[in-house]
Amino acid sequence: MLGKYTVDTNLSYGSVYDNLLIQDDNREALKALINNNYKVKCIIIDPPYNRKNKFRKYTDNNPNWLEDIKTRLILLWELLLDSGSIWITIDDNEVHYLKVLCDEVFGRDKFIGNIVWQSKNTPANNVNTISQTHNHILVYAKDNFTPNLIPRTEKQLSTYKNPDNDPRGDWLPTPLTRPEFRERDYYGIINPNTAQIIFPPKNSSWRYTKSKIKNLIKDNKVWWGKSGQATFPFQKRFLTDVKQGVVSQTWWDKEFAGHTGLANKELKSIYGSKVFDTPKPELLIYRILQVATTPTDMILDCYGGSGTSGAVAHKMNRKWIMVENGEHCNLIPVRLNKVIDGLDMNGVTKLTGWSSGGGYTYLTIS
Repeated sequence: MLGKYTVDTNLSYGSVYDNLLIQDDNREALKALINNNYKVKCIIIDPPYNRKNKFRKYTDNNPNWLEDIKTRLILLWELLLDSGSIWITIDDNEVHYLKVLCDEVFGRDKFIGNIVWQSKNTPANNVNTISQTHNHILVYAKDNFTPNLIPRTEKQLSTYKNPDNDPRGDWLPTPLTRPEFRERDYYGIINPNTAQIIFPPKNSSWRYTKSKIKNLIKDNKVWWGKSGQATFPFQKRFLTDVKQGVVSQTWWDKEFAGHTGLANKELKSIYGSKVFDTPKPELLIYRILQVATTPTDMILDCYGGSGTSGAVAHKMNRKWIMVENGEHCNLIPVRLNKVIDGLDMNGVTKLTGWSSGGGYTYLTIS
């Protein structure tokens, strides 16, 4: 198993060892993974933001930041499956430089999107200019990447109702018109309940041809209101006919993906104190893996930090590899062991239905 490393039997844990925690410089670890023919479905990295700050576990001040990141991006792209994607968190300080660099390394055609994540739940009142309350997530993917749909929330599902007791189930009223005039689609349709002829409103037209709307009416897929006498009909879109989920968007608010305040609370509940300065909430990683992976896929995080990616991947039944350098890598097993033993009730534990199980191997330099 990865020839240059040895297994730390004191820290390896659990009953299944598909998962790897590697203590080493991430560039060297990535080279070792490539040499051993590893391939991963999803890469999540949260590199230093190069904001000239000094944190508990690292100094965020690197004059060669872009050069060092480039070296790792090249290696990461080689590790990625043809169906895989890479997700990079960053803030305004370096995002535009990083975007140009990623275009160079991966190719501009591999860019999927820039997700803006509401990373803070409150503004910082001690700043003299504008409080930054968001981070970015740059997403790139190879040619065969297909993102998953996000399951509808209870709130979204509640918009589908069945006021006419249609045997086909709940439906959502949607406009039969488009907000532009097209002469070919401007015509009168007949309300079958009143025989009234109805035309689209001014500066609009019907969304479909006359024959298609006629078929929709015949198939009881047009809603004329409870009385059947509405002067503005709607199409009935049945829940069973639409995609079983929604497409991910480029705006992730704190309710959808968590925030840093939540992440700090999660770490404190695990370690009893704030042991890492810049953690990410479990819900953020959950959303990424929800879009980019399916159960048993392998994910990689070569900036392991506080171990959030591995903990969430474990709870979601994904295989994982994390890399972290230095002594603070030994903090990560504390978190992982609680996940495996079913003692971590925080983060996405309830959301995923996680109970306990699995394991990992801790690798250190020979």
